[in-house]
Amino acid sequence: MKLYNLISVLFHPIVIPTISVLAYLTAIPNYFSSQQKLSILGLIFLTTYIIPLIILILFKELKLIKSFNATEIKERKKPLAIMILLFYILGNTLSKIDYLYDFSMLFYATTLGLILIYILFFWKIKTSIHLLSMGVSVGFFCVLTSIYNTNLNVLIITLILLSGIVASARLHLKAHTPKEVYLGFLIGFSSPICCYFLL
Repeated sequence: MKLYNLISVLFHPIVIPTISVLAYLTAIPNYFSSQQKLSILGLIFLTTYIIPLIILILFKELKLIKSFNATEIKERKKPLAIMILLFYILGNTLSKIDYLYDFSMLFYATTLGLILIYILFFWKIKTSIHLLSMGVSVGFFCVLTSIYNTNLNVLIITLILLSGIVASARLHLKAHTPKEVYLGFLIGFSSPICCYFLL
């Protein structure tokens, strides 16, 4: 059980964006200096990890959520709405900087995926945000493979295997049903592809 909890923490939805950007900076040929890479990672980490973590702590203190897992749909609505806003603002900001445009697609895609998950709340459908995040990363690098005509198969296969491990952990923890896990990954994987054709 401890192992499954550890996996869920290591691949938490607020951690995955930083991991994805780090993978991009490592796998995709670029001309960023070391200082620029640190600045990009710092911005992403602050916006997608530190700020959401502070918000979750605040919500816990205000009794708006029972735990950081926010297992119930009604507990997920407010944090998710804030995440949608944060990711959209970040994507919009990055889209205005030519050499950071790829990153904007990642965060627009995550925004789209989170919006779809929020909409599903109205039908009382809870979807795995862990698997959404993993799916977005897989879809994002599949799109980049097409854009740059480069071979990212090792990275994509690694992300798919990690997605399976995260899915297994979420199921063993009984945090989600198989349907919620598959749906989360499918929405996540489809979002970057949709953004690629729409933006």
